[in-house]
Amino acid sequence: MSPFQLTRTLPEDATDTALRADVLNGLPQSLKTLPPKWFYDARGSALFEQITALDEYYPTRAEREILLARADEIASVTGARTLIELGSGSSDKTRHLLDELPDLDMYVPVDVSESALVQAGRALAAERPALRVHGQIVDFTTGLLLPPTQGPRLVAFLGGTLGNLLPAERAVFLSSVREFLEPGDALLLGVDLVKDESVLLAAYDDAAGVTAEFNKNVLSVINRELGADFNTDAFVHVAWWDATNEWIEMRLRSRKAQTVKVPVLDLAVDFAAGEEMRTEISAKFRPSGLAAELAAVDLQLEHWWTDSLQRYGLALATPVTAHPRPSRSSAAGSELP
Repeated sequence: MSPFQLTRTLPEDATDTALRADVLNGLPQSLKTLPPKWFYDARGSALFEQITALDEYYPTRAEREILLARADEIASVTGARTLIELGSGSSDKTRHLLDELPDLDMYVPVDVSESALVQAGRALAAERPALRVHGQIVDFTTGLLLPPTQGPRLVAFLGGTLGNLLPAERAVFLSSVREFLEPGDALLLGVDLVKDESVLLAAYDDAAGVTAEFNKNVLSVINRELGADFNTDAFVHVAWWDATNEWIEMRLRSRKAQTVKVPVLDLAVDFAAGEEMRTEISAKFRPSGLAAELAAVDLQLEHWWTDSLQRYGLALATPVTAHPRPSRSSAAGSELP
């Protein structure tokens, strides 16, 4: 068997279909919304890499600090033979875990981006010829469909991405992960923590304006992919702290009254002067609240680690009861070379 395989479980046109649906569903609402996943074309991904290097943006550094300090402990308590990473991207963070999992047989990176999976998967297979790498082109927010794997399994969902889901969406997502897990398996979550508002706002509205460009990039994506006529200069980046829900919201505020046309969808969207469109939420967590969300889907918080400044947390959760695992006989999808 080749050390690197790639399986598609999404239709070829799934990205275009999803973008059209999100624009049609989100822009005509009284509170206009777009999901944050549309930030990440090539330019958006490059901008986010810049953001992670900014002084104000601490989450990436904090998570890396924990992984470097605790990877051996995570490996020891899980004994994982298979590591499954949801939203794997470049797989950079996961290398800290791979280095400490001596019995690992397979790494399964899961992402919607074929190019990211191919680049990361081939690099890892070359670096670690004894490790089988089986990439999965999957939208994990709509359910997990994964290849047969050997347990114990460690499912990793890092980068604070859990916080981009609304509470109801988190419940559905965590439940879908729970259905996949057997006794002995574990879930590793990276979550940003509630902290001083000024620290949070600086992280999402940096002085150099990189986050502002990142936020407005979603408009460029819609222009390119759907032929829309958003004028990016007619919108301004806004970040604010919702103390009730304990999340940061990123929005785009219209500088003037304007109408945006999306001809492919036969859609015209009116913006009032000062009207805002939400492009991201980033929920911040408390250990007790996260434990309650996990318990609601039959997962128990077993281990909790933070960085030295207690800004960010890694949570390890395990199944409380034994669930019959869904059949994966249909998970083969289409193999890609």
